[in-house]
Amino acid sequence: MNYPIEQIRADFPILAEKIRNKPLVYLDNAATCQKPQAVIDSIVKCYSHDYANIHRGVHTLSVRATDQFEAARDKVKTFINATSEKEIIFVRGATEAINLVAQTYGKTNVQAGDEIVITAMEHHANIVPWQMLCEQTGAVLKVIPMTTKGELIEGEFEKLLNDKTKLVAITQMSNALGTINPVKAMIATAHAKNIPVLVDGAQAIPHIAVDVQDLDCDFYVFSGHKLYAPAGVGVLYGKQALLEAMPPYQGGGDMIRTVTFEKTTYAGLPHKFEAGTPAIADVIGLGAAIDYLNVIGMEAIAAHEHELLLYATEQAQQIKELHIIGEAEHKGAILSFVLDKIHPHDIGTMLDSLGIAVRAGHHCAMPVMDFYHVPATARASFAMYNTKAEVDVLMKGIRDLIAMFG
Repeated sequence: MNYPIEQIRADFPILAEKIRNKPLVYLDNAATCQKPQAVIDSIVKCYSHDYANIHRGVHTLSVRATDQFEAARDKVKTFINATSEKEIIFVRGATEAINLVAQTYGKTNVQAGDEIVITAMEHHANIVPWQMLCEQTGAVLKVIPMTTKGELIEGEFEKLLNDKTKLVAITQMSNALGTINPVKAMIATAHAKNIPVLVDGAQAIPHIAVDVQDLDCDFYVFSGHKLYAPAGVGVLYGKQALLEAMPPYQGGGDMIRTVTFEKTTYAGLPHKFEAGTPAIADVIGLGAAIDYLNVIGMEAIAAHEHELLLYATEQAQQIKELHIIGEAEHKGAILSFVLDKIHPHDIGTMLDSLGIAVRAGHHCAMPVMDFYHVPATARASFAMYNTKAEVDVLMKGIRDLIAMFG
């Protein structure tokens, strides 16, 4: 079956926009993805016809909203193959999910002298919460090194694991390099020493079919906005036994069973971790995004994006002034690069004048930039709706930019 690229592009209204009188070429998908009309429609429908607060109301609108909200939880469960809806916690994004684990599981299980292991290619969201936990507890942060190709040195990973290691937190796919890490094997290595593993799947989940049971990860986190869903909603998956043993992250409405001035008892999973009114319409929008992706199929999306990455890489390698940052054998659809004598911010600004949206900066991965001795990179990141013709526009823009700068 041919990949229905024209139909997919037609489903995303923003792709018809003109930027500076040029057709939009949106290549900043690693930062956030655009939204299909089906997701936009689901939010409009919620606010126009079905909106009310959830779980406690007995009136019709509350029942409708609750049913759709909980249906979205079931869709997430199926999408990542969790064993129960109780393992799906709605949060604001991957960042909040990691902070939740750090401040609940971490504070309960990590003490002075213990160690937490992360990788050298983490997003700040999977660095800073663990640094904060180490400051609070006296634990030590350990880092798995990587090669100049952007691949983890797996032998060094096993050497870091010992009786003091209380948690491993690793990205499945680097947002700055595109590297896809062998997380399943790394989880097995950690579990052989009874060490739990959190996987940051924020970058991977729009590109790779995820099966948390197959991975056997203890926690998995992702954000909706990178999965073609609204911003402000994300998911924490956790194995049920671990979540049940963890204390609540926040107190308030909906996470309680009983409250008196003397004592509060907490609700069961998943509501124990969902204090207050959630982003109701946005969660419903996440469910709509999953429905949309399921129609196209994650395998088809992955194959299309891999073809785009190969094409873009081949084109980039023909430009002698261009240097790719991150050349791992297993990569997602991200092309980070620098140009001789042209700052990445100038690249981003000049490409924008041609209607091309790329990201320029450190990509919330400053240690990665330090490793490569660059202040920043330009990053073109591809999604299900991008085309080879857009790659051609990007490469022509880069060549024109090089000629302009002499």
